[in-house]
Amino acid sequence: MSNTHRTTQTQNSRDSQQEPEREEDREAQEEIEQEPERAPRKTRKRTRPSPEGEESTHEPEARAPGPMEVLRQARAQLAELTGLVPESVSSFEQTENGWSLEVEVLELERVPDTMSLMGAYQVELDQDGQLTGYRRVRRYERGRADARPGGR
Repeated sequence: MSNTHRTTQTQNSRDSQQEPEREEDREAQEEIEQEPERAPRKTRKRTRPSPEGEESTHEPEARAPGPMEVLRQARAQLAELTGLVPESVSSFEQTENGWSLEVEVLELERVPDTMSLMGAYQVELDQDGQLTGYRRVRRYERGRADARPGGR
């Protein structure tokens, strides 16, 4: 046998082994083509009764961000604005206008770490979690505890 004949024989044996896969592929493709096309789902507008008893059409309400989303957004937005890395959130509360947080930020890194300067920032966000304002309310060394009232 010549090398050309062997190559052709090897190629033919490979083709015959792949034929069943191709047959399955064709069957699967035919099934897909036979399925009726599905139309995209239409979103319905919610209707609510108006105070006068008439129905009015409104867009679906956007979901308000949860507390964890608000915390992440506040830290990211503060870091972007100040260029400082927030380390922790020491207070967090929902207000009538949105959210109020106190965020601890590393302002100046020193060696040893306990001598690094920290800043506490009051951060205000609206109901959607967008930063509306911030201000530094305290600056302190990382290793210092707050003075307690009454001299203790």
